[in-house]
Amino acid sequence: MIDLMAALLQEAAGSPDGLTLTEMAARSEAPLSTVQTLVNGLVVAGYLDERARRYTLGAAPYLLNLMAGRYMPGKVTHEHLKAIHGETGLTTVLSIAVANDLFYVDHVSNDPKYAYLAENRVRRSLIRTSSGWVLLAGMEQRSLWTYLRNLPQDEEQYVDLFLDHLQGLQETGICASPHVSDIGEGVSMAVKENGRTRAAIGIVGTRHDISARCDELVETLLRHQPSFSLDAPSE
Repeated sequence: MIDLMAALLQEAAGSPDGLTLTEMAARSEAPLSTVQTLVNGLVVAGYLDERARRYTLGAAPYLLNLMAGRYMPGKVTHEHLKAIHGETGLTTVLSIAVANDLFYVDHVSNDPKYAYLAENRVRRSLIRTSSGWVLLAGMEQRSLWTYLRNLPQDEEQYVDLFLDHLQGLQETGICASPHVSDIGEGVSMAVKENGRTRAAIGIVGTRHDISARCDELVETLLRHQPSFSLDAPSE
């Protein structure tokens, strides 16, 4: 039920003109009666707004983030990504984890594949990306074990590889060329707030380019880290 509620909120967030109950039920592949019960509760709590029988994201999610003092990824600006991209010539992305998926929330790229993924908020697998590994390593252990235990069968093969690198990921906040993606390769670094991983900045490209320049790209991220770290004092 919690997963369905999260799915309904995500669908509403991605639909500025709103969705009807029938559309929400179809997109979430859930019974209409169940969706209606949940949506009614979400409207009452302020998570959804209703107008002309269409539902859009309400104010409650924004209020909760403001109350928690979470400005990420706002402090990680587009200019930070442009600086890294300008120096490396490679696609640079800002990623977050939402439920069990990875989303690119900002990017600088000359590659239409990554532009499409970012601009259309396409879900990506956490276990199949360098940024995903960084985000997984920053999870609480109970949540991480639950995620790994519930992976689909075609992704179970990556669990042992990830666990072999977990300690290093947690110590450094860096994932370099894990060889798990099906569309390229990456080097990523955690963006932390109060010691907790909130996002990941990644440099991605072909497997050949990333492998050949891996050390250089890690050094680049380390050098830029003070400018985008959420733990750094505000200027």
